Amino acid sequence: MTLHKGAPPAERKHTRHPVNPFYGEADPVSGMETSPPRHTLPDGPLAPHAAYQFVHDELMLDGNARLNLATFVTTWMEPQAGVLMAECRDKNMIDKDEYPRTAELERRCVAMLADLWHAPGAVGCSTTGSSEACMLAGMALKRRWMRRNADRYPASARPNLVMGANVQVCWEKFCNFWEIEARQVPMQGDRFHLDADSAAALCDENTIGVVAVLGSTFDGSYEPVADICAALDDLHEKKGWDIPVHVDGASGAMIAPFLDPELKWDFQLPRVASINTSGHKYGLVYPGVGWALWRDEEALPEELVFRVNYLGGDMPTFALNFSRPGAQVAAQYYTFLRLGRAGYRAVQQATRDVARSMAERIGALGDFELLTRGDELPVFAFTTAGHITAYDVFDVSRRLKERGWLIPAYTFPPNREDLSVLRIVCRNGFSLDLADLFLSDLEELLKELREQRGPLGRPENEATAFHH
Repeated sequence: MTLHKGAPPAERKHTRHPVNPFYGEADPVSGMETSPPRHTLPDGPLAPHAAYQFVHDELMLDGNARLNLATFVTTWMEPQAGVLMAECRDKNMIDKDEYPRTAELERRCVAMLADLWHAPGAVGCSTTGSSEACMLAGMALKRRWMRRNADRYPASARPNLVMGANVQVCWEKFCNFWEIEARQVPMQGDRFHLDADSAAALCDENTIGVVAVLGSTFDGSYEPVADICAALDDLHEKKGWDIPVHVDGASGAMIAPFLDPELKWDFQLPRVASINTSGHKYGLVYPGVGWALWRDEEALPEELVFRVNYLGGDMPTFALNFSRPGAQVAAQYYTFLRLGRAGYRAVQQATRDVARSMAERIGALGDFELLTRGDELPVFAFTTAGHITAYDVFDVSRRLKERGWLIPAYTFPPNREDLSVLRIVCRNGFSLDLADLFLSDLEELLKELREQRGPLGRPENEATAFHH
């Protein structure tokens, strides 16, 4: 969660101006037709439609979510899903005794995902998103390692977790918060994610697990989960280190089962202990819902599951949060029922087709070099070609934003900080028609960018959303 601080003193003195378009409706306290303060509570209430208008008008300055090609998060659902979520927005997901049917829908979603990922006996839960799900999976990995090393921990052993430098920031947070050594494999040359040999090389008797990412946020590529598991099998045989794998499938776990059924990455591999995904990414649900599943009860230590006597019922829970809305879980169940396997396959295939088409057309422009082509996640990254000296990726991102398109430009992590790229995420609701409009705008901008004397450079303190 982003940290915020109060407004500086100079900004707290808000000049009060007449309300427009609500002339004639006086402030109930002062009797004046004024707007409310921005950084202090108003002295009295506003009319509901006036309060709505103030908030509505300010939010108009946000970007258009449908044109946001930076985010992985779902920006379109069917109207019926929106109605269903509105009907469930007052239900507290944690209160399973008062809302037993909502709890049942959560259980069914877990069962559906367990079946999809080839472990009908898996246990799991919903979360607020993949970040929380990753934290829970990491906690389980650490606790299992602690059990096996009770004679050495914490006196003489410090646990570590192996991952690529391309992981989402939540894994760095986990290692920081839970006092784990983060062992990250840097990028090298044209290798932009973790590979089997690099993962095995960083493991030792204190490794609690290896994180394999099915769909890197940097370029949309899958990490070779099966190869990583095979390398760890070899380590187990040679060294005796039994190191589990967690698959961060925030995006890919809802793509691969439908578009890449021959790919082995899930619970079919015995070394995979847990998997997470984001229901609000390619699970096709509005934010915030995620899912965490463990192969079996052995993979999720019982002592991590709290049993709470809440409102008269015994409630097992394993989550970092307590109260949270049930609307997203209901929407996930709706989407599972609505689409089924064939529907998900059609939606994800259409999205991948759009991504591959866009990548091909952008590559054909001659100004760019493609790093990926949208043939794993419907996501691709590209950089300026070697002969382009008039502009850089940050100029392209900046100019596209002028036309409403949000395309992140960013540098890669160690050891490829020299590489700056643009990345496009295609989602359900981003059609070929919208892709045509984007390409048309890009081609028009390139005519101007080619006339620049040189790149304007990366804006200072520019935030990007590439990792979400």
